Amino acid sequence: MTDAHSTHATGGGQARPARVPLTFVPLSTAPLELDTSIPPWPGRQVPLAGATLHVRETPGPHPDAPTAVYVHGLGGSATNWTDLANLLAGSAHGVAVDLPGFGQSEPPAGFDFALTSHAAVVADYLAGLDRGPVHLLGNSMGGAIAMLVAAERPELVRTLTLVSPAVPDLRPDLRRMADPRMPLAYLPVLGGPVRRQLASLTPRQRAEQMIRLCFADPGRVPEHRVAESAQEIAGRLGLPWAADAINRSTLGLIRAWLVPRARSLWQVAPRVSVPALVVWGDRDRLVSVRKAARTAELLPRGRLLVLPGTGHCAQMEQPVSVARAVLGMWGAVAERAW
Repeated sequence: MTDAHSTHATGGGQARPARVPLTFVPLSTAPLELDTSIPPWPGRQVPLAGATLHVRETPGPHPDAPTAVYVHGLGGSATNWTDLANLLAGSAHGVAVDLPGFGQSEPPAGFDFALTSHAAVVADYLAGLDRGPVHLLGNSMGGAIAMLVAAERPELVRTLTLVSPAVPDLRPDLRRMADPRMPLAYLPVLGGPVRRQLASLTPRQRAEQMIRLCFADPGRVPEHRVAESAQEIAGRLGLPWAADAINRSTLGLIRAWLVPRARSLWQVAPRVSVPALVVWGDRDRLVSVRKAARTAELLPRGRLLVLPGTGHCAQMEQPVSVARAVLGMWGAVAERAW
């Protein structure tokens, strides 16, 4: 079934030789109740061979339930998945990771913050879960990382959900910045005062900037979620590695967009063999929705859901719509209909 309110395709792409239409996304009709009052899920530190990850766990319906693993985007954290993980908890045990240098995961010494390095850490974590292949979900930079994991380690992934994945999008547009003054911060003479102005922003102001950047309708964010974000930002300001992590991860993402075509993320997508759902907001300011159809078309088992009136973090802005699509995919895969 398709939902005319929430499913349509945009953008160009290669011809797709498939019997199932790209936008034929089955949407679950299961009753879903969004409770935005719940706080972030409890977290713990998990040691790996070369790193320690902080993860937040959402209990599933029973010990043998499938596992869903959530990977946040640039500047985000595991708390970006609080509501969606709750909506999916009736079907899967959820684990949201803080990538190295983000949230409460301290990066290991010598970590280079390349996309491939982040992906290697996530793959190591999945391998250590010993719960069989997982449902892997990623947003923005986390979507690019999840796609790399699915391509390189398909035995670890049962299904793949990409929410506005950070595929190459090099268009110059100041609207993609949380603060339009940021480019001025790198100029001689003028840069110093601008950097001081940016540094003087309160955690609350920074949280509001990010919400305006990532949401099509910032009014959808409950007040306590804004306060939670501000509190998390305040905590990160005291971490000696936080600023370096976001700066170097940003450079790592840009470098991944600039590599020769043979190593491009566009060449990674066709190597993903698992069922894949691509979700995009049609008012995404950070990665253009024009990339949506091409991304889904290049995934051999990919389908596309474009949500109207939605920004870059659909799992936060429209969690019920995303949950219905994810559950629909999981059901279709179980019935071998994807």
